[in-house]
Amino acid sequence: TKFFTCSLAVMFRGKDSQGNLQGGPMYVIREGMPKAWKPLAAFFCIAGLFGATPIFQANQIVQVTKDVILEPMGLLGENELMINVAIGLVITFFTALVIFGGIKRIADVASKLVPAMVVVYGLSVLAIMIINAESVLENFFLIFEDAFTAQAVLGGAVGAVIIEGAKRAAFSNEAGIGTAPMMHGAAKTNEPIREGLVAMLGPVVDTLIVCTMTGLCILSTGVWQTGGNDGISLTAQAFENSIPVVGSYILFIPVLIFAFTTVFGMAYYGKKCFSYLFGAEYGHFFNYWYVAIIVIGSVWSLNGVVNLIFVMYGLMAIPTMVSAIYLSPKVLREAKRYFAEQG
Repeated sequence: TKFFTCSLAVMFRGKDSQGNLQGGPMYVIREGMPKAWKPLAAFFCIAGLFGATPIFQANQIVQVTKDVILEPMGLLGENELMINVAIGLVITFFTALVIFGGIKRIADVASKLVPAMVVVYGLSVLAIMIINAESVLENFFLIFEDAFTAQAVLGGAVGAVIIEGAKRAAFSNEAGIGTAPMMHGAAKTNEPIREGLVAMLGPVVDTLIVCTMTGLCILSTGVWQTGGNDGISLTAQAFENSIPVVGSYILFIPVLIFAFTTVFGMAYYGKKCFSYLFGAEYGHFFNYWYVAIIVIGSVWSLNGVVNLIFVMYGLMAIPTMVSAIYLSPKVLREAKRYFAEQG
């Protein structure tokens, strides 16, 4: 899915109202499909205005800051709402510094921070799995057992488990949602298939490797049996149990980096949707809406935040997948040409 949608983002770029080449599902639909399908492009952008928001990342930054820094220091109490607002304002400040600098600044910041995040987090989780090595294999098979028996999840409905898993996976790797094609469509390349192949690395690293390691980290330490359903809090518990004193602080660094870089990237997605609907010359107005909504994510409940994102991602997936299926023969023809040239 990632390969097809991101290849199409390069194959069917279009010009915005200022004459600049842009990529993304809305331009794929406008440039590659008959005019009758054009309303789907606007539909995608409307959903994208609410789906490409920083509310989840802001919520998670607030939660991990409270779990790792404030709660151990005894600073949480009756003023928790004000603490959430204060952290949200700090996130807003740093986000504004970056996103008002445009895509180049976002790319520069992300390219420096993300590799460090992956290394620190990967080595830490690997260390935890080694510490709990005797239960890692058992819990790996437990994943498959529970996935198909659904004994303890969602009333025992296997179909509901599959749906929940698909939602979580899409939230993780963005495949089929339409956000990633907007970023890959901005790449300086004239070779769509090569860009599609690069895009495929995302689900492999993010979902197959990092998310599986996180799941095994939570399962092998046993915190999933005693903790709540907040993933970031469970992960913090797993780190603290396996690496006492410093474990939660080690987690704090990559989580902050991941959350902030995602916040920066989401700003780019949302601005492109806004610019398509209202004109690129007005795109800068989106940034004000974007930084304002961070505080909302900081004080909103996790369930409310996640449900909003899931609904909007589901709506964004409709035009993205319709265009990918409709135009898939053209991607296949281009792929045959590309691989033939590669020998």
